Amino acid sequence: MIPSFNIEKTVSFFIDLLDFRIARDDKTYVILYKDNLTVHILRAGPDIGEMEFYLEVDDIETVWNHMKDKLAGIKANQPFDREYGMREVHVIIPETKALLFIGQEIR
Repeated sequence: MIPSFNIEKTVSFFIDLLDFRIARDDKTYVILYKDNLTVHILRAGPDIGEMEFYLEVDDIETVWNHMKDKLAGIKANQPFDREYGMREVHVIIPETKALLFIGQEIR
């Protein structure tokens, strides 16, 4: 679950950049889905801490090409190789204290 200070913007991030769909929307709690994945977004409280999570994909370049022109105002970096054998994009999810790692194993 990702705590959000602005659920609408956080949900739009997942829909617009990563093609998730809404499964449930109670305004203070939203469940998104894509393929076999789900992401839960809930309203953040004032004392919420930072968090990060990893989304492993089959083709990081396709994901990057789909999202790169939609990142206005969102902190992100282009794909780069990591010393532990992954090619990654890092994105700060809007209106949260959450860092999304999107990665593909380097073969």
